[in-house]
Amino acid sequence: MGSSGDAKKSYVDRVRLLGWSGGQVKALGGFKKSHHTLPDADTPATRRFLGQLCAGELAEEAEAMFQAVRAAMNYKRKDLSLDVSSPTAVLTAKDFVFEWDYALEPTDPASYVVTRTLHSLKSGDLVQAAEFDGVFAGRFTAVGFDLRKGVQVEAVIDAVEGLDEDHATGLRVDYPSDCHTCTLSVPDVEAEVVCDGASLEMRFTRAGSPRELLEAFAAVRSAFALSKSRPLAGLL
Repeated sequence: MGSSGDAKKSYVDRVRLLGWSGGQVKALGGFKKSHHTLPDADTPATRRFLGQLCAGELAEEAEAMFQAVRAAMNYKRKDLSLDVSSPTAVLTAKDFVFEWDYALEPTDPASYVVTRTLHSLKSGDLVQAAEFDGVFAGRFTAVGFDLRKGVQVEAVIDAVEGLDEDHATGLRVDYPSDCHTCTLSVPDVEAEVVCDGASLEMRFTRAGSPRELLEAFAAVRSAFALSKSRPLAGLL
């Protein structure tokens, strides 16, 4: 029988851990009130402008993370590299990739959002390491997972609604009238699971570490498998 570590290998490299923060464009270090005007639309030109404004903050945070990861994981020079090309930066380690992306809020271009993404994890054992988990503690509020084959959202809804109450897993589903997405709730998991047919995203109410989020992800996989429903069990 395979170990839990073996099971994790089947999905951990496809998982993305996501975290967000943001603020007002005028609060960025590169913004000069006497010279600059706030963006009023999200365009290629204003994105380039944002890249100039956030260059200092991005470089400082990325360098700090480079040093923290290098020290915590005892990486050598060849194990770790950093590429900063504002408004994005990529930290590439031998065991994972961590990215930053600054973008304007489409509905409020005077504001920006920073997306931080951890992906390409080499193994499930990595997130069990205290050093790794500590470096990224409290940074993520969502887990993204692309579905290899995709699924019809209606089939997921029907599968949950058709579960035998005598063998219920406690799964619950909500959805809009057009069924373009559905949101699943799993007992004892403090997250909503949103499915759009091509991907799943687990959205948490509080930020957590990689270990915490992947343990919750594993609980969702287990609940889907226990349902004995092919559309659900096949999702993850």
